[in-house]
Amino acid sequence: MIDGWLGLNAWQCIVTVMVMTHITIASVTMYLHRSQAHRSVDFHPLVNHFFRSWLWMTTGMRTKDWVSIHRKHHAKCETQEDPHSPQVLGLKKVLWEGAELYRAEAKNLETMERYGHGTPNDWIEKYLYNKAWLGITLMFILDVLLFGVKGISVWGVQMIWIPFFAAGVINGVGHAIGYRNFESPDASTNLIPWGILIGGEELHNNHHTYPTSARLSLKWYEFDIGWLYIRLLSILKLAKVRRVAPKVALSNSPGSTLCENTLKSLLSNRFQVMTYYSHTVLKPALLKAQTHANAQQKRMLNKLKHSWGKLSEVDLHGLSRFPQLKTEIELKKSLQRIWDQKNASAKELIDQLSLWCEQAKATQNKTLEQFVEYLNRYQVQAS
Repeated sequence: MIDGWLGLNAWQCIVTVMVMTHITIASVTMYLHRSQAHRSVDFHPLVNHFFRSWLWMTTGMRTKDWVSIHRKHHAKCETQEDPHSPQVLGLKKVLWEGAELYRAEAKNLETMERYGHGTPNDWIEKYLYNKAWLGITLMFILDVLLFGVKGISVWGVQMIWIPFFAAGVINGVGHAIGYRNFESPDASTNLIPWGILIGGEELHNNHHTYPTSARLSLKWYEFDIGWLYIRLLSILKLAKVRRVAPKVALSNSPGSTLCENTLKSLLSNRFQVMTYYSHTVLKPALLKAQTHANAQQKRMLNKLKHSWGKLSEVDLHGLSRFPQLKTEIELKKSLQRIWDQKNASAKELIDQLSLWCEQAKATQNKTLEQFVEYLNRYQVQAS
C-alpha cells in the first residue's frame, strides 16, 4: 500500500516521527549518557535492552563507541585531544560535521580501549549490534512497511536527528552559546532552561559541573524531561538512581574555623562557590571600577565579565588603576589553585583555605569578609 500498514496522512506522520525521534533522544540521554557513560542511574535489564535495540535501529551506534568518545570529551575537554570541541575546531565544524568527528574518533582504538570499560560485551552485542548496517536497514524496511512511500522520509529524519542534535547542537552550540549557572573549567553552556527537545541535554553547563548526576536541572526554573522519565521508571521499579548533584547546605551561622565537613561540602560545590564569588565580590567591584574608568578602560573591564578565570599577568597589570578589583581577582585565582590540587590531604587543604580566608579578611573589604562567612557556613547535606 502506498500509505503503508498504518495508513497515516502527512500530519499524522509528522507527529509519529516526532514521537519516534524523541524516543531516540531519550534513549541517548538516559541510557548512553547518564547510565552507561557516567553510571548515575541503573535500568532494569529489559529497559536496557529496549534502549540498545532502539538505538541500533535508529542510529547504528555501538554503546562502547558513544561512551568512549563522551568520556574522552570530559577527560580532555577544550583541548586538542577533545574529539569535538568548538573552542578548538570551531563552532561551524562541530555543528555541521559532528557526526564525521564522531565516526573518526570511533576508529581510534586507543580511545575505545582506555574509555570504553564497563560497556556491554555480550553475545548479542558482538554478533548483532556491532552490525550497524543491519539495524538501520531493518529500520528502513519497517518505516516503509508502516508508512508506505512516506516511510523513506521518516527514515531519513531518523537518521539525521542524532547526528545533528546530539553530535552537532549539544557538542557544538552547548560549548559556545547560552547561559552558565556555574564556572566550570570548560566552556559548557545551558542552551535553554527547559530540556525537552533534546531530552534535558540542553542543560549542558549543569552537566559539566556535576557530570555524575542523573538529574541535569539544578535551578527551580529548569526542567529536565529525561529526569522525569527516570523518576517514572524508578516508581515502576525499572530504574535505580545512583547519584544526583549535591545540594548546598548552609548553616544559619558560620563556624569559627574550617573543618573537614565544611571542606568536603566546599569541594563538592566548588564551581558554585566560584560563581557566587564572581556575583557577590567581583561584579560589584567591576561596576564600581566602571564608574571611574575612561572609554578605553571600560572596554577592557567589559571583557572581564566573561574571562574571570583566564586572566594573564599582563591582564592583571592592566588593572593597576583599580586596586580593589585587582586584589579580588588575584584572590580568586589563588582560591582556584586550592581547588585544583589533586594530591593534597584534607589537612593541607584546610590549612591553605584558612590562610586564604585570613588574607581575604585582612583586606578589610566588606564583600570579601561576607564571602569568608559564606564559606564557613557550608556543611555536608544530611542524607
